Amino acid sequence: MKCRHCHAPLSLPFIDLGTAPPSNAYVTEAQLADPEKWFPLRVFACTNCWLVQTEDYPHRAELFASDYAYFSSFSQSWLAHAEAYVGNMARRFDLGPSSLVVEIASNDGYLLQYVKARGIPCLGIEPTAGTAQTARDKGIEVREAFFGIELAEQLVSEGRAADLMAANNVLAHVPDINDFVAAFTRVLKPRGVATFEFPHLMRLVAEAQFDTVYHEHFSYLSLTAVQRVFAHNGLSVFDVEEIPTHGGSLRVFAQRVDTQAREPTAAVAALLSREANAGVSGVTYYGGLQARAERIKDDLVSFLIEAKRAGKKVGAYGAAAKGNTLLNFAGVRADLLPWVVDRNPAKQGKYLPGSRIPIVNEEHLRRAKPPYVLILPWNLRAEVTEQLAYIREWGGQFVTAVPEISVR
Repeated sequence: MKCRHCHAPLSLPFIDLGTAPPSNAYVTEAQLADPEKWFPLRVFACTNCWLVQTEDYPHRAELFASDYAYFSSFSQSWLAHAEAYVGNMARRFDLGPSSLVVEIASNDGYLLQYVKARGIPCLGIEPTAGTAQTARDKGIEVREAFFGIELAEQLVSEGRAADLMAANNVLAHVPDINDFVAAFTRVLKPRGVATFEFPHLMRLVAEAQFDTVYHEHFSYLSLTAVQRVFAHNGLSVFDVEEIPTHGGSLRVFAQRVDTQAREPTAAVAALLSREANAGVSGVTYYGGLQARAERIKDDLVSFLIEAKRAGKKVGAYGAAAKGNTLLNFAGVRADLLPWVVDRNPAKQGKYLPGSRIPIVNEEHLRRAKPPYVLILPWNLRAEVTEQLAYIREWGGQFVTAVPEISVR
């Protein structure tokens, strides 16, 4: 395989998680008798441009189908993050009724609802039908399509050039990263700004966040690699912020190379220097994650087996993609983890891909009163422990597995 950005041969392994079904391919009751598609889940680092990427992947239409079950609005902390972002961007870039905000991967309107509330014209680009319809129900205009150069040129021909483009947690989700990034260059106005949020590779490595590896994530991104991809496709980075979402992310601000309307801030050079000092552009940086992932897997399985032997039930919370990566890599099935609670009605009554663990509503947790609740989306631990604080009434404890087993 060759690098998706620079086309250099890939030879440096980062992590091998065996095989797994797509992490958001939830199984219905009627599908339980049918086989699932499993794909290799291996990740390599390009030693030329340092883009970290999956080796094998199914076609994106299989990953982001009409019944795609991830709806952003079920996390209150994520909604608060989106609302704060809109306010900050509106003030910083003087957005108003004559502006246009375009969000790529707008999901269920979790962010654009706040743009609309400010009276700023907006457009969502979203390929999954269910989430797109939910956004439309909120009065948001949505173009149901994958974003790339072809769609970008169509938007420009319609007079839909953007003052601000938002791309939250989508840059890692695109198989053709060059086509995707180049499309921003076409849609942005000369002084337009594009912001990209994505989990930071340095946090993944530092905290062994291997469960963020799944087929929907084609790339794992450092600022070093992103700056090179952007420059190649007509964008320049002029600012960067470190934000706490998804276990530690970057928010990168970019503009068109041909206009260079803003000077880069000191934060860009500072973060690039930190990445260089950490070794992001060196082979040894990518060598230690496999062993740490295997230790986490072993510790989780040991905890679940010991709890079962002691007669202590373990339930799980959050039918998240990262949880599916963890459970399938560890080989956990319903004998050790009999159910997982999720607030999303689109997931309830279905089963986790691979493990076939049933997804239930929160009332099930209240009735079962398990001594332990394993939080699979560990990045939302604070929000979940507050939401489920009532488990303390029966002596329940919260468990997370990454970066190590924690029971409290």
